[in-house]
Amino acid sequence: MAPYLAELIGTFALVFIGAGSICADMTSGGQVGIVGIALAHGLTIMVMVYAFGHISGGHFNPAVTVPMALTKRLEAPRAAGYVAAQLGGAALAGFALRALFPDAVTDVPYLGACALSQVSVGWGIFLEAVLTFFLVTVVWGMAVDPRSPKPPIGIAIGLTVTLDILMGGALTGAAMNPARAFGPALAAGFWSDHLVYWIGPLLGGTVAALTYEGVFLPQKRRS
Repeated sequence: MAPYLAELIGTFALVFIGAGSICADMTSGGQVGIVGIALAHGLTIMVMVYAFGHISGGHFNPAVTVPMALTKRLEAPRAAGYVAAQLGGAALAGFALRALFPDAVTDVPYLGACALSQVSVGWGIFLEAVLTFFLVTVVWGMAVDPRSPKPPIGIAIGLTVTLDILMGGALTGAAMNPARAFGPALAAGFWSDHLVYWIGPLLGGTVAALTYEGVFLPQKRRS
């Protein structure tokens, strides 16, 4: 029970603080800015990984959990439970933001829901896949590879989220995470190009995991 609750709380925090920072940016007339929004997401992931990494692994993202299952580092039933907990935490956060920011429900920023800007659906999928590839590569390099220096794992993952948002936030929202996209979309009823945020992250995360497993972590070196 504890790992699933950890995944729910961690994902709730990510959506509540991350998407909430976008809503706060609206209400403050842009005072948070893209740097503040990127840091809100990255710092939240960092502290939640430190808080719950030893309990659940600190996924908070189906694009991490699904590749863990595909590479047989996580049992399929537990992976399904993790994804359910992540989506549940994201949904709870979305509805909490709906209560806090009623003016952001039916108009931009739609409770911080992700949306495409200046890019097509195809390029949106590509960008989300690339950004998630970077994120999951760092997860594998820091959390899976037994040779890696463990203490800075939360910092490395949080900074990866931050830099990804600094680059892609203005184009796709840089979700890198189906749950992050799902919670605000559900609460706001805003589903524009929503499949982008499932296809891209799951594709990028899977390619990253398989690449690391097959190239950087040969069979003889696996723990």
